[in-house]
Amino acid sequence: MSDAAAKIEKLRNEIRHHEHLYYVLDQPAVSDAEFDALMNELKRLEAAHPELVTPDSPTQRVGGKPAEGFRKVQHSRPMLSLDNAYSQEELADWDRRVHELAGRLSVEYTSELKLDGLSVAIHYQASPEGDAQLSAGLTRGDGQVGEDVTSNIRTIRSVPLSIAAEKLKKLGLPPTIEVRGECVLPEAAFERLNEEREREGLPPAVNPRNAAAGTLRTLEPSIVANRQLVFYAYFLLVNGEYWPQGQTATLDALTDLGFRVNPHRGSMKSVEGMMQFIAKAEEDRATLGYEIDGVVFKVDAQPTQQRLGYTGRAPRWAIAYKFTAQSAVTKLEDIMITVGRSGKLTPTAMLTPVFVGGVTVSRATLHNADFIERKGLLIGDWVKVERGGDVIPKVVEVVHDQDHPRGTHKFEYPKTCPECGNTVVREQGEADWRCVNADCPAKLRESLLHFGSRGVMNIEGLGDAAVAQLLDRGLVKSVADLYALTKQQLIALERFADKSAQTLLDEIERSKKAGLARVLMGLGIRFVGERTAELLAQEFGTIDAIMAASREELERVEEVGPRISEAISDFFARPANRTLIQALKDAGVDMTAERKQRTTQLAGLTFVLTGTLPHLTREEAKARIEAAGGKVSGSVSKKMSYLIAGEEAGSKLDKAQALKIPILDEAGLMEMLAKGKG
Repeated sequence: MSDAAAKIEKLRNEIRHHEHLYYVLDQPAVSDAEFDALMNELKRLEAAHPELVTPDSPTQRVGGKPAEGFRKVQHSRPMLSLDNAYSQEELADWDRRVHELAGRLSVEYTSELKLDGLSVAIHYQASPEGDAQLSAGLTRGDGQVGEDVTSNIRTIRSVPLSIAAEKLKKLGLPPTIEVRGECVLPEAAFERLNEEREREGLPPAVNPRNAAAGTLRTLEPSIVANRQLVFYAYFLLVNGEYWPQGQTATLDALTDLGFRVNPHRGSMKSVEGMMQFIAKAEEDRATLGYEIDGVVFKVDAQPTQQRLGYTGRAPRWAIAYKFTAQSAVTKLEDIMITVGRSGKLTPTAMLTPVFVGGVTVSRATLHNADFIERKGLLIGDWVKVERGGDVIPKVVEVVHDQDHPRGTHKFEYPKTCPECGNTVVREQGEADWRCVNADCPAKLRESLLHFGSRGVMNIEGLGDAAVAQLLDRGLVKSVADLYALTKQQLIALERFADKSAQTLLDEIERSKKAGLARVLMGLGIRFVGERTAELLAQEFGTIDAIMAASREELERVEEVGPRISEAISDFFARPANRTLIQALKDAGVDMTAERKQRTTQLAGLTFVLTGTLPHLTREEAKARIEAAGGKVSGSVSKKMSYLIAGEEAGSKLDKAQALKIPILDEAGLMEMLAKGKG
C-alpha cells in the first residue's frame, strides 16, 4: 500500500470512529472544528488521488441527486403495518390471543418506543474485501413497493456506509443483509427547519414526522444532509427473512454492527410489565428530544413468531400501543405580539398554565391574524391546546359550552409595531403583518442571532444573553458592528472574562471566511435560504455581481422565480442595505465564491436523458450539459433539441422517434461537447 493510500485509510477510519461516537453514541470526543479539519484533509488527499476514492469513504455521503425522481423497487419481503391497542383491556386481549396461538411455546415480549418517523429498508451488498457496503435505501411506500432514496439515505450520519467483515463474521452474518428501522427528525432539527422556512417566507412544517418524510423525498441530497435526520435500526434480515436469533438479540447485533439502536427498551412476560413500560415511556416522552406516539411490543423468540404468523396486513406477534391525544382545555388570558427578524408580527396565546403531554404549557402559537379571525377568538375564551408534532403547542379550537363561557372582548391586531412604534403593513396576498422599519430593535436582535447561528456564519458564543447585552450597551447597531468589537468592550459585559471574550472575538474573526453563500443567508433576504444562497453564489461569484444583476438575470439561476428575484432586487435597492454590505466589506468579510465554470457551446439547446449510459451517470451527463450552457428537461416534447439515449431507454426513446427528435448516444454527446453545437 502506498503512503497516500495508507494515510487516506487511516483518516477514513478515524473519521468513521468519530462519526460513530457523535451520531450513534452521542459521545463526541473532538470539537466540530477538529472533525472538520480531519474531513478537509481527507478531501484534499482524495482530490490529489482520485483513483483511491471508494464508495464507502466518509466524503462520499453526499452525491448526485436522482435524475428523474425516485424509482419504485419491490421490497424483499413486505413492510407490514402493526395492529393498534389503545387501552390495557385491548392489550390484555392481544396477550391472550398470543398465548392461545403459541400453545406450549414460551412467550416473552420485547418492548420498544414507537418512533414517529418514516420506515425505511437499507440493503448492504458484499464488497471485494468481504465488507458489507450500503447498496440501496428504500422507503416503506405501500409496504410492497418502496421508493429508492439511496442517495439521501447515504447522507444520514447514523447509517454506516460499510460494515467491516470481522463484525459480520463475529455474528455469523453474510455481507449481504438488510436493516430496517425508522428515520426521525429530532425536535431541535425540526425547530431549525421551521425557522429556515419562516426566513424563506414558507409555511411551517406541521410536525417532525411529515418533515422527515418530506426531507427523505427531497431530490437534493445536500439539503437532506443538512436536515440532520437520525436513523434508528430495529430489524435485521438475511435473504429476506428475519434473523432467527430473536428480537432482543437482533437489537444487540445491530448495535454491534454500528447502528444506532434506541436505548429505551425492555423485556417482560405480562400485561402488568407492559403497562409499567408504557407509564415510563409517557413519563419520559417530553424529554426524549424526538417524537414518539406509542410503544411497540413484539414476541421475542422467532420460533414463536413463526407459529403466530400474520393476518392480511400485520404480524400477529407484534402490536403498537398508541398514546392518547396530547391535548387539554385551558383559558386564553391574552394575546402577545412578537416581532421577528423579517419584521413579521407573530401572535402568541398567553394561557392559564396547563399540563399537556408531559410538559406545562403557558403559551401557544396562533399563526397569524387570519387564524385569529377565522377561529373567532376572544380574550377570555376557553380553548383546546395541542402539542403540534409533540413540539410546538398550538391552539386548535374554541371550546364553548355551559362550563366554558365565551370570552369578553375581541383582540385588535396592532397597527403599529409593538417594539418601535412604526406603522406595520400587510402586503396584498399575504397573511402576515410586518414592521418595515429597518432600525427596529426587535428585528436587529433577531438578525444578530440569525447571523451568528450555526447554519449561517457559525459564531459560537453569540447567543441570546450576549446579544441582549450588546444591544443594551449600544455596542452594535447592525451585524457589521460585530466585527468592530474589542476585548475591552466584551470584558465589561456580564459573564465575560478575558478568555471567553477572546474566544468570541476569534469566532467572529473566523466567520469572515464563511463565504458568499453564508453571507447571503445571514443578510436575511426574504425567500433566500440555504439552497438559493448557494445557487446564487455559484452563479454570480461576488456580492457586487448579485447587487448589479437585473431581475431577468437573477431568474436565470436555477430555482429563482419572480417572487424571489423581486425580494432580492428590493433588498439591494435599499440604501441602508447597501451601506451594510460596504461595512461588511470594510471589515474584511469575504463575499466571494467559486463560480461554476460554464461555456456556451450548447447554449439554446435542450436535452432529455434516458436509459443507462456506458460511462456517465445521468447526473454527470446533466452537469456537463449545463456547464456547456445547455438545459436538461425531464420530459420529451417538440421543444427539445436532442434525446441522449442509453441502454433500456424505454418510452422516451419511442416518443422522441415519433416526434422526429434527433437521437444521440453518449459518444455523440461527448463529441458535441468537444466541438460545440456547430
